[in-house]
Amino acid sequence: MPDHQKPSSTPASSPCATLTRRSLLAGAAAIPLVAIRTGPARAAEFEYKLATGQSLTQPINTRLGEAALRIKEASGGRIEIRFFPASQLGSDTDLLTQIRSGGVDFLNIAGSVLSTVAPLAGIANVGFAFADYGQVWKTMDGDLGKLIATQIEKTGALVVAKPADNTFRQITSSAKPIRTPADLAGYRIRVPVSPIFTSLFKSLGASPTSINFNELYTALQTRLVDGQENGLVTIEAGKIYEVQKYVSETNHIWDPFFILGNRRSMKALPDALQEVVRRELDRAALEQREDTTKLNTTLKGELVAKGLTFEAADKEAFRKGLSAAGFYKEWRAKFGEDNWKALEAVVGALA
Repeated sequence: MPDHQKPSSTPASSPCATLTRRSLLAGAAAIPLVAIRTGPARAAEFEYKLATGQSLTQPINTRLGEAALRIKEASGGRIEIRFFPASQLGSDTDLLTQIRSGGVDFLNIAGSVLSTVAPLAGIANVGFAFADYGQVWKTMDGDLGKLIATQIEKTGALVVAKPADNTFRQITSSAKPIRTPADLAGYRIRVPVSPIFTSLFKSLGASPTSINFNELYTALQTRLVDGQENGLVTIEAGKIYEVQKYVSETNHIWDPFFILGNRRSMKALPDALQEVVRRELDRAALEQREDTTKLNTTLKGELVAKGLTFEAADKEAFRKGLSAAGFYKEWRAKFGEDNWKALEAVVGALA
């Protein structure tokens, strides 16, 4: 819903040119200032909130902050968006409720979390489905991506941009490396609040626990769980390296970010302004994809320098373990034959 209480401040900084830890921090530092009114300017016609649960240094926050500034400029000041990153307005599950009720007007949310209300969003999380990013974007920008968006929009929220990249996920641990399914026997691993993540790790013999990301660091620090799984960008941004020792390069799941809009908030905008919003959020998603690709090529070395040890994983053994446990058969039935075939049309047979 519109927000009418805005403090005065100075303009946010311009987009960062290169992707280093320093440039991401600089971009993140500017985020709280995004689209906050300066001087005696007139009140915007449409005053909205944009929220994320991602850590400040995540590229998605930098790019969404830049998009909010561009939307204000392109709309001639008619749209003003206040940005609340890093779970400032609540956990991922809280924000998912707010985007549907109108508590926030725009939201970036992981597909894994979104699947709790739009189950088909979880088909992107099928274990060991994608071999590379070529397959990922062919799927998500293609027919299956359209089917997922259709189901999401039945929940009351609108998909207002292309999916962004929440990256391929790796398993981290504090006491031992995870190389094969046998290493996961009884292993207490944190997973997002998502049925398919829980199913995957139970199929591999682990003991998964669903915990919101804003509670993850403490859960690892206090040994409530033994380990977790996330992409390298999130591992670095969330300082997971401070409470974990090993990273197993499993690429076991790829997860999207979906950028959503509240249906009433979007409908309130004239068509021309809706087009501005969608165009700039699309640009943010595409730029974030490029950012993440670049970061993934440099983060491994940075994380090693911070004390993490990388381990090779037997991906084929994990996939065979899932197949033997009936994981693929179970989720094929849950997602439906047509949706499963749309996935296999890009990635090949999953069994």
